[in-house]
Amino acid sequence: MNRNRRWRSDRGQVAIEYIGFVPILLFVALCGIQLGWVAYVHEQADTAARTAARVEARHGSGGEAAGAAAVRDGLGVTVKVSKDADTVTAVATIPINAIIPGLDIDDARATAVMPNDDPKGDRP
Repeated sequence: MNRNRRWRSDRGQVAIEYIGFVPILLFVALCGIQLGWVAYVHEQADTAARTAARVEARHGSGGEAAGAAAVRDGLGVTVKVSKDADTVTAVATIPINAIIPGLDIDDARATAVMPNDDPKGDRP
C-alpha cells in the first residue's frame, strides 16, 4: 500500500517539466527560423545586385529595375547602380525583419561589379 502512494505522488511531474521546457524549445525554433530568414534575404540581395550589374553592363540601362524584379516581391529591395568607364557596380539593400522580439538586425547588403560591356558604346 505504501508503494502505491509513492507512485501516485509522482503523477504530473513529467507534465510540469515539459511545460517548463516548452519556452526553451520555442525560442530555439524561432532562432532557427530567424537564421534561415537572414540567409534567405542575404541570398536575395546578392541575386538583385548581380542581376542589376549584369543588365546595366550589357544594355546600358535598366539595371535597377531588373535587380528589383529579380527578387521576391514585398522584400523592399533598393538597388543603386553606378558606372565608370570600365565597370558597373550595383549595390542591393534589403531590410531584414526580426521574428524574435527585441532583436535588431542590420540590413542585408550585397555588391556586384561587372565589366562595362555596353554594346552601344555609351560608356560614361
